Amino acid sequence: MKEDERTRGDGVHESQERVKSEVRDDLIRNSQPILSNKSQMLGMPQFGLRDNLIKCELLKNEDAYTYIKNYSFFLGTYNVNGKNPKESLSPWLASTTTPPDFYLVAFQELDLSKEAFLFNDTPKEPEWMLAVYKGLHPDAKYAFVKLVRLVGIMLLFYVKAEHAAHISEVEVESVGTGVMGRMGNKGAVAIRFQFHNSDICVVNSHLAAHTEEFERRNQDFKDICRRMQFSPDDLTLPPLTIMKHNVVLWLGDLNYRISDLEVDHVKDLIAKKDFESLYNHDQLKRQMDEEVVFVGFTEGEIDFQPTYKYDTGSDQWDTSEKCRVPAWCDRILWRGKNIKQLHYQSHMTLKTSDHKPVSSLLEIGIKVVNEESYKRTFEEIVRHIDRLENDCIPSVSLSQREFHFQDVKFMQHQAKTVTVYNDGQVPCQFEFIPKLDEPSYCKPWLAANPAKGFLAQGASVDIDLEVFVNRSTAPELNSGQQQLEDILVLHLDRGKDYFISVTGNYLPSCFGSSLSTLCLLREPIQGIPVLGSSKIFNLTVSPFCSPSNPETDKPQEIPKEIWMMVDHLFRNAKKQEELFQQPGLRSEFEEIRDCLDTGSLDTLPGSNHSVSEALLLFLDALPEPVIPFSFYLQCLECCSDSSQCRQIISMLPQCHKNVFNYLTAFLRELLKYSAHNRLDVNILAQASFNGKQNSKKQMNDWSLNTQVS
Repeated sequence: MKEDERTRGDGVHESQERVKSEVRDDLIRNSQPILSNKSQMLGMPQFGLRDNLIKCELLKNEDAYTYIKNYSFFLGTYNVNGKNPKESLSPWLASTTTPPDFYLVAFQELDLSKEAFLFNDTPKEPEWMLAVYKGLHPDAKYAFVKLVRLVGIMLLFYVKAEHAAHISEVEVESVGTGVMGRMGNKGAVAIRFQFHNSDICVVNSHLAAHTEEFERRNQDFKDICRRMQFSPDDLTLPPLTIMKHNVVLWLGDLNYRISDLEVDHVKDLIAKKDFESLYNHDQLKRQMDEEVVFVGFTEGEIDFQPTYKYDTGSDQWDTSEKCRVPAWCDRILWRGKNIKQLHYQSHMTLKTSDHKPVSSLLEIGIKVVNEESYKRTFEEIVRHIDRLENDCIPSVSLSQREFHFQDVKFMQHQAKTVTVYNDGQVPCQFEFIPKLDEPSYCKPWLAANPAKGFLAQGASVDIDLEVFVNRSTAPELNSGQQQLEDILVLHLDRGKDYFISVTGNYLPSCFGSSLSTLCLLREPIQGIPVLGSSKIFNLTVSPFCSPSNPETDKPQEIPKEIWMMVDHLFRNAKKQEELFQQPGLRSEFEEIRDCLDTGSLDTLPGSNHSVSEALLLFLDALPEPVIPFSFYLQCLECCSDSSQCRQIISMLPQCHKNVFNYLTAFLRELLKYSAHNRLDVNILAQASFNGKQNSKKQMNDWSLNTQVS
C-alpha cells in the first residue's frame, strides 16, 4: 500500500519501465488473493474428505450455509481510438458518490499501430493503466488484481484492499474473431474469479464494425461464447464457459448501430432527447428482442445520447466525409440473479477519443459463507457419504450406444447427444478414457463435451458427441486412408466401463487434398463415382505416375478450385477494401465449399470477403504446402537472396510451381489497385502469415513471396 501511495503521488513524469514496475508488478504483489473460506475448509484434513463426492453435495445444499450480501461494481468501457491518455479519467471513474467495491475497466482500440497488431505489444498499456489508477475514487484504497489484453482490447480489475482476501480462482482468457477467427483486431478478453461463494465472469469485447454487419456481430458474440473456456484449478472438472458463472458482466464496443433512419433525423431526435424513439431503431435492442444474441442478459434504460461518433477533441458529431450516423456502440449488460443497476451513463466531458466513455454501477448480491453453518452441513454430508460408500457401487444408464453421422463435411460441425443417467445409489465420477496403446480417448475429428464430470444420485447429464473435420484430419479422410469410425470408453470411478460406437460417412473435399491430386481430377472431388475414395487414395499415394490416357488424364496446370476462387476475386474484388482482412460469413463459406466440391454452380456464391477467406483456408489445409516441406532448409539458407529464391521456385514440382506463380501474379495484380483496395505488401504478407499454422512454413512462404514479388 505504501507503493500504491507513492505511485499515486509522483507517477506523472516517470519512465515507462518505472510505471510498469510500480503500477503493475508491485500492486499485483501487494494484492495476492488468499484462499476463500470455502477453499480453506475443504482443505481441512481432519474431516478425511473425498473431494469429488463432497463438492457435489455441497453445491446441492449451498443455500443451507450461505447468505446474500450486496457489493457495488463499477463497470466502465471506453474506445480510445489509439490515442494516448491526455486528460484525467476521474470524471468517469470517480463519478460515484461513494467508492465502489470493484472496478472493471475496459478499453478498445488501445493501440491502432501495425506493431501492436503484429506483435501484440504496446507502450500504451502502462500509460492507460497509470491513468486508470490515478482516476480511481480517492476515498478508498484499491489493490490491482489482474490485467488481460488482446492487441487493443484491454480489461483491468481493481478491488478494495479489504476484499482482496476473499478473491480466488482468478483466470484470464482471450478470443480473436478477425480473419479466420484468429486475428486479434476484433474479439474479446475475459477475467473470471470467485468472490466469497459466487463465480463471476467479466467480458470485454470489440465486435465487427459497419452498420450493415449486424449479422457478423451476432456471429462474433456466439463465437466468443463458444470458444472462451477457462481451465479450473480442479483438473477433474470440465472447462468453464462464460455462461456457467453465477454472474456474467459483458461490456465493450459492441458496434451495434442505429438502422433505418437518416443521419439528420437521428440528430434531430437526439436534440429533442427523444431517446425512446431512437432506441427502437437500435440494432442490439432488435437482436435481443428476437432472442438472436445476449439471451438472458439485461441492459438498463438508456437515457443518454449516443456515444459514437464525435470529432476528436470535441462534442461535435462526425464532420468527416463519411458523416457517420450517431450510435450507442458502447454498452454494458449483465446476466444473473440479485443484480440491481444504480446508474448507467455516458461521460461527455472526456474528449480524447471519437467515442465517449460509458459507466454502470451495479449492486450485486454475493453468496457469502456462514462458517458455522458450513461446518455443520459439511459434517452431515461426510457422515451420509460414509454410509453410502460402504454399501453402493456407481452405476449409470445410457440413452444410446451407437451413433452414425451422415454426410460429414469439411469444417462443418455435427453433434449428437447421449444422455447419461445416474441410476445408482451414490454420486459418481465419469470420464472417457483412452483405449489400450492410444494417446487420447478419441480420434482427433471427434470430441465429447463434457469428457468428464460428476453426477449426483438420480441426476443426468447430456454429453455432446461432436464431429468436426479440420485441416489436420481432412487429408487422410479425403484419401480414404482413415474412416469416421471410433469407439469411446466411458469409465466410472470405482465402477465399470461403457462402450459407445461412433461411425459416419465423410464427403471428400478439395479442402485438405493435395495440389497434385487435385490437378489430376478432371471432375469435382465429390463427382467421382462409387469407389471414388480408392481412386483418390491411388492418386494421393502415387500422384506422379504415368497417365493411362495421355490426352484425357493429362494433369491440369493448377487445381480448378484455386482457379475458380482467384478468378472470382480477380473479376470482382480488385478494388474491394479490407480484402484478406475482414472475415466472411460461415454460412457463405459452406456454400463456397459445396460449390467447389460438387461443381453445382458455375460461379461462386457469397461475398468477396467470404471467397478470400475460403482461399486462405484452402491454402492452410494443404497437406503439403505450396512450398513443400522438403525445401525448407534451402529456403532458410537462401531467403535473403532473390536470385536463389527464384532458383528454388524453378525446382518445385510442376503443380506447386504453377500455383506459386499463379498466386503471386494475382497478388501483384491486386497491388496495382492499392489506391482503391488500400492493400500493401505488409498487409498481404500478414494475411498469408495468419493463414498458416507451422512456424517454419509461415516464415518460408512469407520470405519467398516477398523476395519474388
